[in-house]
Amino acid sequence: METTSGTGEPVAGELVSVAHALSLPAESYGNDPDIEMAWAMKAMQHAEVYYKLISSVDPQFLKLTKVDDQIYSEFRENFEKLRIDVLDPEELKSESAKEKWRPFCLKFDGIVEDFNYGTLLRLDCSQGYTEENTIFAPRIQFFAIEIARNREGYNKAVYTSVHDEEEKEGNHGREEGADSGGAEEKGANREREKAKTNKGAEKEKGANKEISKSGETAL
Repeated sequence: METTSGTGEPVAGELVSVAHALSLPAESYGNDPDIEMAWAMKAMQHAEVYYKLISSVDPQFLKLTKVDDQIYSEFRENFEKLRIDVLDPEELKSESAKEKWRPFCLKFDGIVEDFNYGTLLRLDCSQGYTEENTIFAPRIQFFAIEIARNREGYNKAVYTSVHDEEEKEGNHGREEGADSGGAEEKGANREREKAKTNKGAEKEKGANKEISKSGETAL
């Protein structure tokens, strides 16, 4: 996955290496449980990196491949009315759906690297990669749906919710700091009042002594 921001800058570190997250198609693993587990872990790794990406960068500015425009154009030409905010698994996995998806996917053989490798796809784009919200899909299907979700604004729900939560936590921290400062100021005011009271008492005591002394002298 070629992940770049709206400025064209490559996303650093692990995000750039997402394209290599899955090394083999799932069907090539046979029934070997160890290899199947390793493949599933790589698929999950790919999913986690992608979710971090759409949480930290406005998804509308993301570029996932070198041919995003072609993928999106072909996708909406063939699946104009497909609802993508919340996917119906039947629209992807039923026999009739597979018949429609197959020619679309094959168009990108040789254009999109590893176009048919297994990838995790979220059903509800406002939610994360949970067991209930995830299905397996060919990589080109993942790209088609996620590019559309980014361009049509559906994935912004993730970005917005994450940043709203961060802002809420920041405001909470500032409120706690303000409360702490107010308590300190209140304590300081009490100390000043106490000092004034003690000083006033000392003055009064001194004045009483002077009065007593003056009275004795007069007598």
